[in-house]
Amino acid sequence: MKLNKKLMSKGILKDIIIVGVGVLAIWIGLQLVFGTPNPFYVVASGSMIPVLQVYDVLIVQGHESFDDIKVGDIIVFNRPSGHDRVIVHRVAAIIDDEPKTIRTKGDANPASIPGTDFPITKEEYIGKVAYVIPQVGYVTQLLKPPINYFIIVIVIGVMIVKQVAKKKNEKELALEDPFNKNDSQTESSVDIPELDKLKKDAEYSKYKENKSSEKDSEKDQK
Repeated sequence: MKLNKKLMSKGILKDIIIVGVGVLAIWIGLQLVFGTPNPFYVVASGSMIPVLQVYDVLIVQGHESFDDIKVGDIIVFNRPSGHDRVIVHRVAAIIDDEPKTIRTKGDANPASIPGTDFPITKEEYIGKVAYVIPQVGYVTQLLKPPINYFIIVIVIGVMIVKQVAKKKNEKELALEDPFNKNDSQTESSVDIPELDKLKKDAEYSKYKENKSSEKDSEKDQK
């Protein structure tokens, strides 16, 4: 029993490691392709309506140089005042060239907001919006506590059930009798109609005849 539990624990740990390594490899690959530590952002406000809706997912291209950014581009950047929020707005103007400084504005906002929309330099810049996936961000709401904990528990539970079922099947196979009695009975009851026609062994037939004669003599003497 202890051995089975140990093997089951190893199996679950192996599955978790495989999933973890796979997710990590994919994430690192995306970082390299898009050139930013986080290529995905979810729109959290309506400041860019109607172009961007709340819960749209943005794929950001960090390889797009800040020097190549022009008026009209939609960019993702850290809020200049405090770097405490990530903002996605459209470039409204280039207010300086040395160093390059820009001003942005939300499409739905009446004007640019000081400390949020400007001044933005290379230091605040994260990347240019390359693709938009509509409304997929709703999924992220499901991953907020405590729902994300339930999802983790369910995933681990599935792994445990999988390992228990696997060990149970292995145990049942190990306990199976390879010499099944029913099979033996079936084999012994097979009718071979041509068996009586086979040529009998001469010595064996003579032996049986002698035994039969002896029994008959014993009966006559009695």
